[in-house]
Amino acid sequence: MDDLEPYNGWHAFYNSSQDPNSPFYEKVYNYDLYSETIYGYYIDPAWDNIGSETLFIKVLYANYEQGIVILEFIGEWNDALHNDIMVLKRNILEYFISSGIRKFLLVGEFVMNFHGSDDAYYEEWFEEVEEGWIAALNFRAHVTEEWEKFNLDEFIVIGQDLMIDNWRTKPPLQLMRQVEALVRKRLG
Repeated sequence: MDDLEPYNGWHAFYNSSQDPNSPFYEKVYNYDLYSETIYGYYIDPAWDNIGSETLFIKVLYANYEQGIVILEFIGEWNDALHNDIMVLKRNILEYFISSGIRKFLLVGEFVMNFHGSDDAYYEEWFEEVEEGWIAALNFRAHVTEEWEKFNLDEFIVIGQDLMIDNWRTKPPLQLMRQVEALVRKRLG
């Protein structure tokens, strides 16, 4: 897993360590030291620890005027054992919600598994974004199938139309406009 890096092509647009509204503001990254692990496998130092044993993120982009954030994930999303949604909600999402973020794009190509529990924190998150939305981009089919089993598709827009293979070739606002059009069509 050490060769799976978060996308870094948008550094000219955004850097979470330079964003005073980010939970990773002023974080110093040591790219020579691999210290974080998921199930004993070292991960790239660019991933950010959210307080979970198995789920790490990278804030790829935030735009407070537009009210949007793009988060990339790696690992295992485990609500059953580690209550990862509660950890994510309290340690990361609330920072952005309190700064006016209402549209969340979750990139999940590197999420290997999901283990569900209840939907209380998902419902709370959904209610707090008011006129916004939460969308899941490029999550593996077995992960979204598990989300559906726990009815999380009531709160997170998922599906085949959110499999956008070339998302890295787009500037962040263009990607968000494309996803928003898909979300509006779905909710429509």
